[in-house]
Amino acid sequence: MTLTTRQITTRQGIDGEVLQGGSGPDLVWLHGAGGTTADDPLLKRLTERYTVHAPIWPGYGPHETEHHIETMLDFTLHGWDVIDALELSGAPVLAGHSMGGMIAAEMAAIAPHDLARLVLLAPAGLWDDAMPVPDIFTMLPYQLAEVLFHDAAVGEKLLTAGRSFDDDAALAAFMVDRARQLGTAGKILFPIPNRGLARRLYRIGMPTTIIWGESDRLYPLAYADHWSGAIADCTVETVAEAGHMVVVEQPDFVAARIG
Repeated sequence: MTLTTRQITTRQGIDGEVLQGGSGPDLVWLHGAGGTTADDPLLKRLTERYTVHAPIWPGYGPHETEHHIETMLDFTLHGWDVIDALELSGAPVLAGHSMGGMIAAEMAAIAPHDLARLVLLAPAGLWDDAMPVPDIFTMLPYQLAEVLFHDAAVGEKLLTAGRSFDDDAALAAFMVDRARQLGTAGKILFPIPNRGLARRLYRIGMPTTIIWGESDRLYPLAYADHWSGAIADCTVETVAEAGHMVVVEQPDFVAARIG
């Protein structure tokens, strides 16, 4: 099903865009540091079961509003402000990938009675000294592909829309395009993706599903145990032949598990 773009303004006065489509219960999708588009294969599959609302984070859309959000609390409250602006009829399912999963977990921790269900796909937000998370902010595209994808060759093509990493002009355009997005993401992910979320996870009481790619080289699969051990009503689903970008490598499997 086609996703359309809705313009919203939050109570704080932040203008933004939300991708919407589908029918069924409301599902709010929070994208990761790589952003999202209306062509996202997972979102299209989710529209078969849900009315999907996928807000574009400040710093990722056409509105230069990223200066409004600086701290983890700003990101969290902005998420709830977006849901308020959507004027949903009831408590939605909230799902998020990586950075989006981190924000979703924070939202669930501060308002544990306002969600029907929580789905976290390889979420950021926890830190284990025994498993340090690679610094994506210093990586070149080919290095990102090796860390984010089960199949690095496929990942290169997805990251650069088929442009060659050997093409200096294409590489420069890619890096410029990503600078604004990563500038926003870096506010909560840099220098390490740890803003004390581990101390708040005990507040999450709604049914929670954790989905993790078995080949994740950014956040190793063992991190899933930290999440499931801290959230009371939690199940973990692992996905074969998928890395951190499980959402694009195995969209059918992931959509079925979310459903």
